[in-house]
Amino acid sequence: MTALILRDLRRYYTGGGATLTVAFFLLVAILFPFAIGPDAALLARVGGGILWAAALLAALMPVERLVQPDLEAGVLDQLVVRGHSPIGIAAAKMAAHWLAFAPPLMLAAVVAAALLGLPADRLLAVEAGLLLGTPGLAALSIATAALVAGLRGAGAVAGLVMLPLAVPLLIFGAGAIDGGAGVGTATGGLKLLAAVSLLLVAGAPFVAGAAIRVGME
Repeated sequence: MTALILRDLRRYYTGGGATLTVAFFLLVAILFPFAIGPDAALLARVGGGILWAAALLAALMPVERLVQPDLEAGVLDQLVVRGHSPIGIAAAKMAAHWLAFAPPLMLAAVVAAALLGLPADRLLAVEAGLLLGTPGLAALSIATAALVAGLRGAGAVAGLVMLPLAVPLLIFGAGAIDGGAGVGTATGGLKLLAAVSLLLVAGAPFVAGAAIRVGME
């Protein structure tokens, strides 16, 4: 499984996936101020939610390339023949996807926060939320990728499947950023975010594994 994780990481970084994800994340963060206006106080107030929406869309970008290429090339069949379970393969892909997109995204969030004028305390809340929430996004991405693998227009279908399921992460991630409601509210939001993310991480490999097994038949 370590070899599968390293293989997916190498493919993601050498194929330009990391650059595209970071560029897309920053582009969304830059475009929102044009729609909202130049009000610095307003941007600072809604900036955390903007960054979370951008992170969700960035996580959705590579969904078509997470499972489908390996399924079509027979790589997954070879791994199963060698004794690896589909659930284990899904878990390895989930770990690789998180390692590939979460650290660059958290670094890019610093730049995006500066563009939106977020104060340091809210930036720390954003980073803490991303650290806790991105595993859930990675889990959702892998489960969605396995469910839509082989379908025509998989990218559009993936959006329809993943975005509604990611709403709790988006709500709790944005709610964890203290917008004046108090530190207790922010801490409670982080706890709820961590709980939802943990639930997704625990359940996604089983969903993705079942979908991979069906796709190989």
